[in-house]
Amino acid sequence: MTLVEVKRPKLAPAGMRLGDVMRVGAIGLRTRPLRAFLSALGIAIGIAAMVGVVGLSSSSGAELDRTLSALGTNLLTVTSGTTLAGEAAQMPKDAEAMIERIGPVQAASAVAKVSEAKVYRSEQIPEAQTGGITTYAARLDLLATVGATLRSGTWLNQATERYPAAVLGSAAAQRLGIGSVSQDTQVVVGGERFTVVGVLNPVALATDLDSGVMVGWPVAEERLDFDGHPTTLYTRSEEAKLEAVRQVLAGTANPEAPNEIDVSRPSDALAAKQATSQAFANLLLGVGAVALLVGGVGVANTMVISVLERRAEIGLRRSLGATRGQIRTQFLAESLLLSAIGGAGGVLLGTAVTMGYALYSGWPSVVPAWATVGGLAATLMIGAMAGLYPAIRASRLSPTEALATP
Repeated sequence: MTLVEVKRPKLAPAGMRLGDVMRVGAIGLRTRPLRAFLSALGIAIGIAAMVGVVGLSSSSGAELDRTLSALGTNLLTVTSGTTLAGEAAQMPKDAEAMIERIGPVQAASAVAKVSEAKVYRSEQIPEAQTGGITTYAARLDLLATVGATLRSGTWLNQATERYPAAVLGSAAAQRLGIGSVSQDTQVVVGGERFTVVGVLNPVALATDLDSGVMVGWPVAEERLDFDGHPTTLYTRSEEAKLEAVRQVLAGTANPEAPNEIDVSRPSDALAAKQATSQAFANLLLGVGAVALLVGGVGVANTMVISVLERRAEIGLRRSLGATRGQIRTQFLAESLLLSAIGGAGGVLLGTAVTMGYALYSGWPSVVPAWATVGGLAATLMIGAMAGLYPAIRASRLSPTEALATP
């Protein structure tokens, strides 16, 4: 009788479904909640920093766009420069009228610095304590041209421009201790008392006016020894032809010496300020990335310790038929879950900080979708990298070696 050897087919271990992977991966988190919380917190801080920085930067940019939309980006400023000898140049008296003849120019207004007219709250103030306040002779259409608004009182009109009436810039009013105006509110300008009829809000596109006191053009010529030469011209032009106007402004304002005229675009200063803020935001973003990396190291440390503490569990599972791939998947899933929890918490925290600060500052609240999605993706990538080595190390433990470990 011949014995025939019958080979039994090898049964492949059953694959783990996604739900099983998640449940097995969560075992380590449930059994060691404090350690899991602290590791997730490191990830959350890094993600919150990144989302918060991106959100605040985007919200600031949205506020800048809103401000520029309200004020307009078509304002050009023409100022007196210096002569070839290095002395202060003087703009012609008819510069404003000549600029108004440029076709695309929609509005033009002028101010003139009256250097000798010092401003004081009263005659008892020492002459040296000027507070850095400048007196300006101003045209009536200045307010509309530069987009300024009144905080209190009224602007100059055809009646008050000929009499000792003054409008204070926001910073000048603060330095003089004047919060609002009344019939009895007066300041001393050039040795004469002027009645304060208005106070301006901060002027975003003409910040020099914030620390100035504006008086009428005729009264400045009559009482403050003003010579009638403007020092700064503000022009509004058609947006499509703005650069063309910019090229001819200097030659139009002073045909005999265009090199003594400076032309600038105030909105460019705001954009440069935003670019500086963006550079600072990038620096903070780098700090957030470092915090995220530190959080990843914490996750890796937690997973390595978890493998060392659970050698008996790994040996038992291996002896019951778990494959190396299943052990590897278990610990990798645990690392990914830990990072995902921290990432989700960080996104929520960063979004809450952005919304809170934007609401406090009166900004639009903007959190780009790519920041939240990118933050979660970064946490998963960090989690995978942090958990890969511990998972491989756990899968390489033989059942006998793991069970023999005390």
